Amino acid sequence: MLDEIGVRWVLLGHSECREIFGETVELVTQKVDTALENKLLPILCVGETLTEMEGKKTESVLKKQLASFKKDSGIVVAYEPVWAIGTGKTATTAQIIEVHTYIKSIVGKDTPVLYGGSVNDKNATEILTAKGVDGVLVGGASLDPDKFTAIINA
Repeated sequence: MLDEIGVRWVLLGHSECREIFGETVELVTQKVDTALENKLLPILCVGETLTEMEGKKTESVLKKQLASFKKDSGIVVAYEPVWAIGTGKTATTAQIIEVHTYIKSIVGKDTPVLYGGSVNDKNATEILTAKGVDGVLVGGASLDPDKFTAIINA
């Protein structure tokens, strides 16, 4: 049905779906596999909560969320630290580089990895120029045409 209306990309594993609908790693993996089987391009959202980040569990959380994906399997990964979504908090450039490097060590250096945690018109350039960042996944800022245009121009 999605193919019939021209959909090519699907966003899977977003933190709100994991939290509100109880999506497990296993269910998200099944959805990604189904998307790939049906020639849809999945953008897999991964990320840790504030408690997990403060407890130095970022890598173990991401490893679990990415464990079932082969290197260069055709997915795009969007690192969205849950603690940064909609909070106005953004990971530091050093944190973003460290996490993106870790993600690419699991899914392959050629797998695109996006950053998506409170991306806005003021921080987009800094994020987009960080090593290992292949793009951004924009949330609330996409609702403001002027801010979104500034992000696109970045």
